[in-house]
Amino acid sequence: MSETETSEPSSDRFRLGGGAAIVPFPSRRKGEEPSEAHGHQSSPPVPRGANVVSFDARELREILNVYGRMVALGEWRDYALDFMKDRAVFSVFRRTSEVPLYRIEKDPRLARRQGAYSVVSASGRILKRGHDLARVLQVLDKPVRLVAR
Repeated sequence: MSETETSEPSSDRFRLGGGAAIVPFPSRRKGEEPSEAHGHQSSPPVPRGANVVSFDARELREILNVYGRMVALGEWRDYALDFMKDRAVFSVFRRTSEVPLYRIEKDPRLARRQGAYSVVSASGRILKRGHDLARVLQVLDKPVRLVAR
């Protein structure tokens, strides 16, 4: 180590030049209670018996493919994930401080009726609902426009 980098044997922190410090991400072992060491506050743990709806890897891949294309076009800039007891929501933002432009929702209660997946606009209007996520997400793809010169 150089003079600017020192490691304190009694601490998890690594000092860098200019007063900056690297603090490792706190980890929790199975059955261990969340600690408030280093001033971090954590959200309360979800009870074991509580079921939470979430997107699986395939669903997230499809959603993030659309999200990546729209970010590349400069249309979207941020997203948020919410997992609740009754549904999972992927919210898309143009800017971080705004309300979401679109919400991609998964509601398993509607799986046999109208379909578990839906795309909801900022105004609350359901743009598309269905059983197949890829087809529901097609409503977000902008049509290619032909420009004549």
